[in-house]
Amino acid sequence: QVQMVESGGGLVQPGGSLRLSCSPSGRAGNIVPMGWFRQAPGKEREFVASINSNSLVTHYGASVQGRFTISRDNAKNTLHLQMNNLKPGDTALYLCAARYAGYYPARYYSEDEYSYWGQGTQVSVSS
Repeated sequence: QVQMVESGGGLVQPGGSLRLSCSPSGRAGNIVPMGWFRQAPGKEREFVASINSNSLVTHYGASVQGRFTISRDNAKNTLHLQMNNLKPGDTALYLCAARYAGYYPARYYSEDEYSYWGQGTQVSVSS
């Protein structure tokens, strides 16, 4: 069973930055990481950002637009999320999501469109 593996989370002060990474474990084949979601305690899972396989199309959630940048390294089948100007409201477990064969879904914001997930990496923003 292929699973996504996230890294890069941690504790940061407001205004700080973090860079998250995600790659598939095991024999990933055509499993392509494409999206980031986050979930805070007691809240529903929230769409953060997504990117298509050739990096020409990106989408962002309204709350992170202008502060976060999603990117990918296809040679390493790795997804990144650069997070700048972090706020306490960004505190959450960040999860990487992937699809088979990398087809970019019309409903890119819906967790139902992604079949492969990681365990997440915790991001905490606090002074």
